[in-house]
Amino acid sequence: MQCSYCDHPKVHKHTQTSKGNQRFKCPQCGKTFTETLNTIYYRRQVTAEEVETILQSHAEGRRLRGVSRVSHRAYGTVVSLLRATSEKSQLVHNQAVPSVDTDEIVADEMWLFVQKHKNTASPRS
Repeated sequence: MQCSYCDHPKVHKHTQTSKGNQRFKCPQCGKTFTETLNTIYYRRQVTAEEVETILQSHAEGRRLRGVSRVSHRAYGTVVSLLRATSEKSQLVHNQAVPSVDTDEIVADEMWLFVQKHKNTASPRS
């Protein structure tokens, strides 16, 4: 495993958190961290399955209060998790998109939407 702070190639096991997760210590910079550092799971009291349920429910169109009821988590926890996920997704997207070489963009779904609603718009007087 590599240090998340200084990229030192080898870290050592260093005690456990109160929840039983393994903590690591870097011999070079001396900082301690867990495997979940820089992920949406870092310092959260939710399991990966609960996170998956929350994200799936939201993706399917449930409202945030509904997601909160289904997952048995506080509304603030659900909002915080969704914000963190959104930020991480944006970072991944921003890193990946510049490397994509595009000559032409095809927007079939958008075009279908525009054509479908073109005739329903009424002119304003």
